[in-house]
Amino acid sequence: MARVELVEVAPRDGLQNEPVVLGTADKVELVRRCIDAGLRRIEAVSFVHPQRVPQMADAEAVMAALPRVAGVSYAGLVLNERGLDRALTAGVDEINVVVVATDEFSRRNQGHTTMEGVALWSKIAARARAAGLRRTVTIAAAFGCPFEGEVASDRVLDLVRRVAEAEPDEVALADTIGVGTPDQVRGLLTGAAAILPAGTPLRCHFHNTRNTGYANAVAALDSGVAALDASVGGFGGCPFAPAATGNIATEDLLYALDRMRVTTGVRIDPLIGTADWLGERLDRPVPALLGRAGVFPSAR
Repeated sequence: MARVELVEVAPRDGLQNEPVVLGTADKVELVRRCIDAGLRRIEAVSFVHPQRVPQMADAEAVMAALPRVAGVSYAGLVLNERGLDRALTAGVDEINVVVVATDEFSRRNQGHTTMEGVALWSKIAARARAAGLRRTVTIAAAFGCPFEGEVASDRVLDLVRRVAEAEPDEVALADTIGVGTPDQVRGLLTGAAAILPAGTPLRCHFHNTRNTGYANAVAALDSGVAALDASVGGFGGCPFAPAATGNIATEDLLYALDRMRVTTGVRIDPLIGTADWLGERLDRPVPALLGRAGVFPSAR
C-alpha cells in the first residue's frame, strides 16, 4: 500500500488571511482536534511581525498552551533570524523557511530578493541544525507568480540546487497562488529528485484557487512525494498574493486518498466536524466540499 504524510497547515496558513482573528484558546482547540483526528505534523504558528500578520501575533502563547503528545511535531514558519530566535524560545519541533521563487514577490513578502532569501535560509538552517530542529525549506510561488507571471522550471530547479547546499531535512514546492497543473508538478518533482541527495524527502503545498489543487496532489503522490500540506476546511491564503484563496482541504484530500487505499493514519469524520466548528468561529462558509456531500459509501 502507498503511504503519504499529511501536514496540517490550518492553524497557520489557514488562519493568516482571515479577517476574523481567532483567539489563542480556539487556536489551541483547533490543534487538539487535528491531533485527535490522527494528524501528527502540524504547522501550528508563524513567527512573523505582528503588524504584518496580526492573525499570528500570539505565536508564543499558542505554543505555550499546546498539548505535548508523543509523536506529534509542531512546526513554526520562520522568515528571518529574529523569527528563528522566537521559534527556539517557544520550543517548536521543526521550522519551515520560505524562499520565494521570484524577486518581486519575495520583496513584497519578505523585503529582499530571491538570492538574499537563499543566503538567509542558509544562515537559519545552520543555526536550527545546531539546535536540533528539523528544517524544511519551501520554495514559494514555484508554479507561478502573481506579479511576474510564469516561473520557469529551470529557475525553480536552480533554487532547489542552491537551497540543498544547506542540507535541509525536507524540500517543499509551493503553488502559493494556485496556478499549477499536474504536468508541472510531475516535471518539477522529477527534476528536484534528480538534484537532491538520495533520500531527501519532497513535500508539496497546493492551493485550489483554480480548482487544480487536488489533481496536483494526486500527481505529486504519483511522483513519489513524501508529504502533502492541507488545511482543515480548505481555509487559507497568502496575505501578500492577490486572490490566493484556499488551501486544498484536508478532508477532501483524505477522501480521495482513502478511496485510493493510500495510508495516512488520519480519520475523516473528526475533520468534517472540525471544519464546521472552524467555519462557525471564522463566521464564514466552509470552502471544503466533503462536509456537504458526505463520505461514500455513507455507512463507514
